[in-house]
Amino acid sequence: MRKTALIIIILAGLVCVRAAAQESADEKLFQEAKILFFDEKWEDAQEKFEDLLEDYPESSLLPQATFYRAQCLARRKGHEEEAIEAYKDYLSSKKRNNSLSEEAESSIIDLAYELYKDDQEEYLDEIEQRLESPNRVIRYYAAFKLSLVKDKQVAVQAIPVLERIIVEEGDKELKDRAKIALLRISPDALKHVEDQEERGRTKALRISVVVEGQREPVFSLNIPWALADLAFQAIPEKDKAALRAEGYDLDKIVSQLTRIKGNIIVIRPREDKTRVIRIWIE
Repeated sequence: MRKTALIIIILAGLVCVRAAAQESADEKLFQEAKILFFDEKWEDAQEKFEDLLEDYPESSLLPQATFYRAQCLARRKGHEEEAIEAYKDYLSSKKRNNSLSEEAESSIIDLAYELYKDDQEEYLDEIEQRLESPNRVIRYYAAFKLSLVKDKQVAVQAIPVLERIIVEEGDKELKDRAKIALLRISPDALKHVEDQEERGRTKALRISVVVEGQREPVFSLNIPWALADLAFQAIPEKDKAALRAEGYDLDKIVSQLTRIKGNIIVIRPREDKTRVIRIWIE
């Protein structure tokens, strides 16, 4: 009985030693491959990662090795198609990392666009598919890249995503990039979405009365434009006519304010030349 227990212990120890040796070997191979990768020796690094994938199929480093193999292929001219398939292998892994998955998706978009420029238009499908990605970063990147496509019938598929960026996102730089991308595809689409954006923004009527020589206004008014517009409309026509006789055409003032963005109406009352009245919408 004791001999049997001793044999079991020895066998268990041998299994552990072998497992430790295997773990050490695959880690060592992975580190060697990464050193070659960071030295930009893409082909040599790729071979090392492929050795790890073949020799250690149970290694916990398999997902990372799959990703870095794809990275090596992506950096080697003429291997773009292989790289796309390699990235897809990584994305099919259950143990993939979210950050590396995002990088893999972005790389597929870039590679697909390069293949499209080399007259392989079928690869545009890889970009188009990612317009529906649940990851907003990938969705946006696919839309930006698709806006560069010369065939506008293809590029228009990016418009809904670009419009959502302009309307919904708060990052000004991101919104500006989306506007430039939309302008490349369709100036009319950009004008439409900017009009929507403008309508959705709360406007205010500002009136400021300044006396020459004084820094601070003697009077200022700030009211929502919706209320101001209603007030203008409620003014009786005879009162508007009386104001026109004094040189103040309210209808013309309102038209200039709303028609020309950022316009400031300046009025100098005849009875007091030292005062300046400024009216604008913001």
